Amino acid sequence: MTDQPTNSRGNDPVHHPLPLGPRPDGPPQAPTYAAAPVPQHTHPRRAGLAVAVVATALVVGAGAGVGGAAAWNTLEDDGSSPSASPARTSQVVDTPDSPGADGSVEQVAAKVLPSVVKIAVTGPDGAGSGSGIILSADGEILTNNHVVEVAGDSGTLTVFFNDGSTAPAKVLGTDPLTDTAVIKAEGVSDLTPATIGKSADLKVGEGVVAIGSPFGLDSTVTSGIVSALNRPVEVGSDGQGNSTTYPAIQTDAAINPGNSGGALVDMAGNVVGINSSIRTASSSTEQGGSIGLGFAIPIDEVMPIADQMRDGETPTHARLGITVGDVASQDAAEAAQGAKVGEVADGSTAAEAGIAAGDVITKVDDHLITGADSLVATIRSYRPGDEVTVTFVHQGKTNTAQLKLDSDAETSQS
Repeated sequence: MTDQPTNSRGNDPVHHPLPLGPRPDGPPQAPTYAAAPVPQHTHPRRAGLAVAVVATALVVGAGAGVGGAAAWNTLEDDGSSPSASPARTSQVVDTPDSPGADGSVEQVAAKVLPSVVKIAVTGPDGAGSGSGIILSADGEILTNNHVVEVAGDSGTLTVFFNDGSTAPAKVLGTDPLTDTAVIKAEGVSDLTPATIGKSADLKVGEGVVAIGSPFGLDSTVTSGIVSALNRPVEVGSDGQGNSTTYPAIQTDAAINPGNSGGALVDMAGNVVGINSSIRTASSSTEQGGSIGLGFAIPIDEVMPIADQMRDGETPTHARLGITVGDVASQDAAEAAQGAKVGEVADGSTAAEAGIAAGDVITKVDDHLITGADSLVATIRSYRPGDEVTVTFVHQGKTNTAQLKLDSDAETSQS
């Protein structure tokens, strides 16, 4: 029994930014998963008018250019021209070839680009591409589960490196619950592993850079700021009824389909998150694109899971041993906000702490709990065995309990 919200997301959809841009070896494919490129609408009559106008402009421009040159030459040849000023042209200068300043986007890009790859995926139901972060010199790469799951059991993965080389890859492990995966590029060496930072050190307003392959455009760099921290983002489930919810880093750096699995880095070039999802203004994934609301999975949450997958282990996650939902409006008198407890598993850490069905959890350590997604995302930021202080309302009275988080080791599947 796991921490599972029963509520749904809001009206604005959150989409996995899995690409569906041109494949490197052929024409664009149309996977059924995630967002597709925005369709190009044509208007034949307007197009014809536009072509005519452009053609006219070119003819007039050419004629004016030739006439002007001929008149100038005539005047020069017969000596009858009054003193005329020479034509002015744009000055041509050398662009300084100097390294970017410390903390600049240019410097960050130079450091991180060799450590970010494009991943082309083909499977029985479609094809697409995503991004990945190099973890080791011999080809271990971190990415999103929703990028590699397109391949299924019989598909293929191809990694495109920043230097233009390619290599086939295989999956080492996946974790749908955190939407992460580790793959291994085969037959490679001397790669440049990314430098892993600490997402816990991020501050709202801090500059960040996103690097990946939006719509298949590899080695794309965008920049922005940290818009919010610990934003609960729910993007689906693991297939067993457990929600894929994480405490996201929200950023206004442009993130689009294909950026999934790529790096969100601080201004020192350290990876602080995995770009994973976006919120769009449209309910159709075919029209999904950046509106300045991108979300990355914090790297502090990801790395313990990634290390387990790299070691061939089944990923484990912290749990309270309860199901939860949002506080209904009629419960507002008991608690203004929080996560309302549904079922409590026998023998769970929550049961031992005295948490019961109907209680409302309002805080975990210093993290305010605003709803079911908030509680699930917060618990996911911890590891099994971590000790936390839970604040909850029981029969109108606020209580606190210190407890050690359970593990889903017996039920978790990769």
